[in-house]
Amino acid sequence: MNEAPIRRLTIVGGGTAGWMVAAALAHFLRRGWTIMLVESDAIGAIGVGEATIPQIRLFNAAIGIDEAEMLRACQGSYKLGIAFEGWRAPDHRYMHGFGGVGRDLGLLSFYHYWVAGRGDESRAGMPVGKAREDSLDAYSVAAQAAYAGRFAPPDPARPAPAGGHNYAFHFDATLYAAFLRVRAEAGGVTRIEGRITHVTRDEASGDISALVLENGTCVGGDLFIDCSGMAGLLIESECAVGFEDWGHWLPCDRALAVPSRHGGPIMPYTRSIARPAGWQWQIPLQHRVGNGHVYSSRYMSDDEAAALLLANLPGEALADPRLIRFAAGCRRKVWSHNVIAIGLSSGFLEPLESTSIHLIQSGIERLLQRLPSAHPGAAERAAYNEDVSAEMERIRDFILLHYHANGRDELFWQERRDMPIPDSLSERIALFHACGRIDRHGNELFTELAWQQVLIGQGVVPQTVHPLTEQISADDLAGFIETTRRAVSHSAAAMPTHADFIARNCATGVPS
Repeated sequence: MNEAPIRRLTIVGGGTAGWMVAAALAHFLRRGWTIMLVESDAIGAIGVGEATIPQIRLFNAAIGIDEAEMLRACQGSYKLGIAFEGWRAPDHRYMHGFGGVGRDLGLLSFYHYWVAGRGDESRAGMPVGKAREDSLDAYSVAAQAAYAGRFAPPDPARPAPAGGHNYAFHFDATLYAAFLRVRAEAGGVTRIEGRITHVTRDEASGDISALVLENGTCVGGDLFIDCSGMAGLLIESECAVGFEDWGHWLPCDRALAVPSRHGGPIMPYTRSIARPAGWQWQIPLQHRVGNGHVYSSRYMSDDEAAALLLANLPGEALADPRLIRFAAGCRRKVWSHNVIAIGLSSGFLEPLESTSIHLIQSGIERLLQRLPSAHPGAAERAAYNEDVSAEMERIRDFILLHYHANGRDELFWQERRDMPIPDSLSERIALFHACGRIDRHGNELFTELAWQQVLIGQGVVPQTVHPLTEQISADDLAGFIETTRRAVSHSAAAMPTHADFIARNCATGVPS
């Protein structure tokens, strides 16, 4: 084994992934390390990852980014959740809101009481009634504020009200990468321009020794971070780790992306709108709306998909739709030899729950936590790869839930409903449907609150209610639920409009 210390980190590829990695390494490895990033201006980034989840705030804070400064630089806005429109039925919508839902009482989460309060006969061991069909959205501050176009961050000096909220951002991913590049280079990262033509490898270990650029320059390194996107320039083209294709579960294989003008206020949430063979996103930024149509080419042609997208924009299109081909799945290994893949080079899951940028972030965290001091052995790499696989599989299951528990009539959706699903997801759905329980595994990304909102939003409601709910009288239960609803409504209504909050804190100009 090579016991020489690792001190040279070489990042392959820029874009959001490469510059997030570079900015983080520059911040945390300030002494004794050499950090280089190789990218070519001739190779464009995909750049559609404009919606985030609340964990991005932790990343920004960890490397000292000022939130308002970042949003001004990236034409950003705030995000309180994702509205899923037409997934359960054509005229139905629900919100996966960030933060709490209702108020927990005793040992139980609020949704148990919400289920129990849906009908007088809903008591322990009895079927759930249909007397009240209101949505969990009514008990989420994030959802109520989002629908009303209002935003304010939670006040850390005050206890969270019922349904206390959290938030994330919408931003231009290309501008975010440029913003991070400035920080990374100021922190000592060396950017090397050029296209990689081939690599040299150590004959004994198979490790990569150097990258050879088109102009003949050789760029060495001890550990190479592959951020080259779906091409997987090092992890796949060189290390040949293989790809686990999940297309039989997630058959969408194309996306069309196009910016448009605003057709109204800048709303503080992402829209995910079910379409006949996939779904459409709308992500409002300050200067434009990011739009996209994710679909399966088995069920819809590119021309049909483009026409459908262009017919459903909030405002005038600002460019022609750009086609992106992809395959859902993950690399069989993300760490092979002295190469670690982060971002799209490690795998792809469609951005239904805005996880693309988070997977970059979690990859960076894992890299820093397990950064080897010398060239590692097989055990370190195997444990690393196992953790990444588990993370990807659990996010896959959460995305797959949206497709499987649908109520639409088109062939694409019928087949998603009828297809066999992974046992890991089937068991979760069965457990929740039977008794309302959610078992969260380890450090998986999505919390019980997230699973609650999507399961119930998609129409998966427990068949029975928890026995502890019968300890409250029907009148007290109704009072508790109504008081909670009013508290949530009051909290959301007290916020300024999203537009006013942006204008006061991070505005960059007049929206298009």
